[in-house]
Amino acid sequence: MLAVRSHNTALVLDLLRTAGTAGGDGISRLELADRTGLTPQAVSKITARLRAEGLATEAGRRASTGGKPRTVLRLVPEAGYAVGAHLDRDELRVVLVDLTGTVVGERGGPLDLGAGAEAVVAVVAREAELLAATRPSGSLLGVGVALPGPLDHTHGVLHRVTGFPEWDGFPLRDALAGRLGGVPVVVDKDTNAAALGLAVGGESGSFAYLHLGTGLGAGLVIGGSVHRGPRTGAGEFGHQVIQLDGPPCTCGDRGCIEALCLGAMARGDVAEAARVLGAGAANLVGLLDIDLVLLGGRTVAAAPERFVRGVAEVLDARARREGAAEGAVPVRVAPGGVRGVAEGAAQLLLGPLFGRDDS
Repeated sequence: MLAVRSHNTALVLDLLRTAGTAGGDGISRLELADRTGLTPQAVSKITARLRAEGLATEAGRRASTGGKPRTVLRLVPEAGYAVGAHLDRDELRVVLVDLTGTVVGERGGPLDLGAGAEAVVAVVAREAELLAATRPSGSLLGVGVALPGPLDHTHGVLHRVTGFPEWDGFPLRDALAGRLGGVPVVVDKDTNAAALGLAVGGESGSFAYLHLGTGLGAGLVIGGSVHRGPRTGAGEFGHQVIQLDGPPCTCGDRGCIEALCLGAMARGDVAEAARVLGAGAANLVGLLDIDLVLLGGRTVAAAPERFVRGVAEVLDARARREGAAEGAVPVRVAPGGVRGVAEGAAQLLLGPLFGRDDS
């Protein structure tokens, strides 16, 4: 089992990873020392340990500007794996990723979140075990699970999932870890997991990921880190009331943006759903001054251009009213497609290994 590394080791691992996945041929010890600020001796000790553990390997030699050629190192992607599971209200998607985050296996199928906690945990454990068994070698870091909130990310305990009150207080992390024989498990909201995956994948700055599928939520990245809040409850975007005395929502309130969006989709009015989503996005932009709005989820995937256009029109109108010199905040579809949440869930395990403290 790969353990969370020291800060210095995590820095070196992260550089080894990026040097091998950004089209490069590896990185030398001298370059590692220069980019981390560590002494060459410290880098040599760390890389020797990583090589002994099978996490790093020599990748040839590179001509230097003076002296003998430098040996370059790279990460060994197959030295470790993580499982990411996305539990939607009616669907399960599970991926297996290597240390670079590359998907090397995938499973999925229907899921009934209302079938009861024990039944759902049994299905997730079975699918995770079947997928993990396909890895040819390497250590399993654990299983990341992403599902609708609200929930307690720190303790892996669910709160009253909208539409499924029977999950309130269920210790999902411990229950699944028990089923898996003690394999580490991390639980987070689907939107937070997707946002983490996007940040790790290269989205920089501050952005909001809006996920519209069977429900509606937001993942917030502020200054490059996922913002969960002190009680891990940030991002309950779908249950902001924007129409007093509006249609009832499954959360028990009325006029929630989720109810309005899904109601419009049920009527086949995509333009109205996009306009409502845009109103919520404009609220986020006004509150947080974010740089970018990313859209995802099955409902968005069914009409991506119409949702981007509709949300952008609302944000454009707001920017014109406010006289924003730089124009409206851009809107686009999040990369990753339907498995973006599952991939982000796997990053809940990979993140700490590479020094990301927001995982």
